[in-house]
Amino acid sequence: MKDSVIIVSGGMDSITLLHEKAEEIALAVTFDYGSNHNKREAECAARHCQQLGIEHIIIPLAFIGQYFKSSLLEGADAVPEGHYEAENMKSTVVPFRNGIMLSIACGLAESRGLKQVLIANHGGDHAIYPDCRSEFIRTMAAAMQFGTYEHVGISAPYTKISKTDIARIGKRLGIDYSTTYSCYKGGEKHCGKCGTCVERKEALRDAEIEDTTEYETE
Repeated sequence: MKDSVIIVSGGMDSITLLHEKAEEIALAVTFDYGSNHNKREAECAARHCQQLGIEHIIIPLAFIGQYFKSSLLEGADAVPEGHYEAENMKSTVVPFRNGIMLSIACGLAESRGLKQVLIANHGGDHAIYPDCRSEFIRTMAAAMQFGTYEHVGISAPYTKISKTDIARIGKRLGIDYSTTYSCYKGGEKHCGKCGTCVERKEALRDAEIEDTTEYETE
């Protein structure tokens, strides 16, 4: 039964969840909040939704780009390079981004009589992103259920697994990850050096998937 809204960026994680849960998704929503990589990701999200026959909408959140502080909103040169666990990666946090997106997706679900919102946060996000952690998801889910007549819930099945685990799911589903986009710098090719590029490389390698991503560094 199609009773879910999914927040889909166009990166590996949300595209995997899109394919895995396609039979229960009534609506996919991408948020354009002014990040370096929004445009490239949205193109990938639209392509996969069209492939699966899932309605896809893009909601602009221009106020985030205007008023919030994050290196993801300040141009490619502001994005740090290295592994996600490095201290400098905290600059990539967009304050309460998932909270804002989940709130809007919850309103969409309530408006359409849908029962849950799907989100593809995962275990590797926990080190630097507070709104990706189990405690946040659990608490936000309670707020959404209490704040809606339909008692809209959250389904976040990847919360406690790694990006490699997600890549293995995608491998089983036959997803072509070259049609996803992950780079925080937002260039025509992946930079290969930012935190999400490094994590992407590691996940594909460890899942034994040929990495056909085009990187600037190669």
